[in-house]
Amino acid sequence: MAATTKHSGAVKEPLIHITRRSSMAPWKGILIRAAAVVIAFLLSSVLAYLLIGADPANFLKKFFEGIFGVNAMSANLRLWKLAKDTAILLLIGLALTPAFRMRFWNIGAEGQVLISALAAVAVVIYLGDKIPKEYNWLLLLLMLVASLIAGVIWAVIPAIFKALWNANETLFTLMMNYVATYFVAYCLVKWTPDGSSVLGELPKGHLPELGNSYVLLILVTLASTVFMFVYLYYSQPGYEISVVGESQRTARYIGVNVKKVIVRTMVLSGVLCGLAGFMMVAALDHSVTVTSVGGRGFTAIIVAWLAKFNPFIMILTALLLAFLNQGAGQIATKFGVSFAFPNVVIGIVLFFVIGCEFFIRYKLHFRKRTPAADADNGKGGASL
Repeated sequence: MAATTKHSGAVKEPLIHITRRSSMAPWKGILIRAAAVVIAFLLSSVLAYLLIGADPANFLKKFFEGIFGVNAMSANLRLWKLAKDTAILLLIGLALTPAFRMRFWNIGAEGQVLISALAAVAVVIYLGDKIPKEYNWLLLLLMLVASLIAGVIWAVIPAIFKALWNANETLFTLMMNYVATYFVAYCLVKWTPDGSSVLGELPKGHLPELGNSYVLLILVTLASTVFMFVYLYYSQPGYEISVVGESQRTARYIGVNVKKVIVRTMVLSGVLCGLAGFMMVAALDHSVTVTSVGGRGFTAIIVAWLAKFNPFIMILTALLLAFLNQGAGQIATKFGVSFAFPNVVIGIVLFFVIGCEFFIRYKLHFRKRTPAADADNGKGGASL
C-alpha cells in the first residue's frame, strides 16, 4: 500500500548560493587583493588607537617609515634591507616549492637551512687557518659544497622514509628542525671555550661585495627563481612532480617512478636550502646561532602558498611578508610596545589577503525578492 505525503509549500531556496568562478580577469584579482590590504591596514590603525592609543594616521605613517625611512639616507638603507629580507625569504620559499607541488609537505626548511649554515661555519673553523688568504675562493667553494651536502642530507632522510615506508613527512621534517637546532647549540658550546655559545663574526669565508653585501644574494636569488620556473614548467622532472602531486596512482600508471621522484625532488629542495644557508653565512651574518634562520623556514611556507607555488609570483609574496615584518619592527620601536601588537597587525593583513582568495575563486549569489516568495512567506519583507 503506497503512502502519500503532502507538501505544505514549495522548497525555499537558500539565502546565499556559492558557485565556483570559471575565470576572472587578472586585473580584477589584483584589485581585490589590493582592496584587502587597504582594508586590513585601516582596521589595524583603528585597533592601534583602541589598544595602544596611537593616532591612526601617525600609526600608518610610522609603519611606512619602517620601509621608506624619513630621509634619503635612511630610505636607501631600509630599502636595501627590504631587498635583502625579500631575497633570503624567496630563496627558502623556492626550496619548498617543488616539494609542495608534489604534495610532500616539507615543514623542515628551518632545520635544513640552519644545518647548512652550520656546515659552512664548520669549514671555516676547521680549514680556515689551513688555507692561505689568497685562496679564499677555495675556502668559499668548500663552504658551498659542505652547505649543499648538509642541506641535501637533512632533506633526503625524511624523503627516503616517505618513499620506502610512507612515513608522515610533516612530522618527520618538523622533528628534524629540533635536531638541527640542538646540534647547532652543541657545536657552539664546543667551539666557544668560555661557554658563551656566541661564536662572533668569522674572519674568513666572506663573499666579495658587489657594491654591498646584499647584491650577490639578490642576484643568486633571481637566478634561482628563473631556474625554478623553467624546471617546474618546462622540464620532464617538473612535469613528473606535477603528476605525482595530482595522483600517485596515475603517475605509476603512466610509468613514473614515484619513489625516485620523491627523493629527487627533496634533493633539489635540500640543494636550495643549502644555498640559502651558505649565503647567510658567507654574504650576511658570517656566523651561526640557533636563531640564524629566525623562523624564515616557516614564513617561507606562507610565501609559497600565497603564490600558488609560482616562482615569479613568489617574488611579490616574499616582498609583502618582508614589507610587513620591517614595518612591524618600526611600530614596536616607535610606540614602545612589544612585538605582540605588530604581530597582530601582520596577522590581520595576512588574514585579509588569504581570505580574499575566496572571493577570487567563488561567486556569491543572493536570493532575489519575488512576488511568489513574498506570498509564500506571508509578509512583504524583502529577502536578500
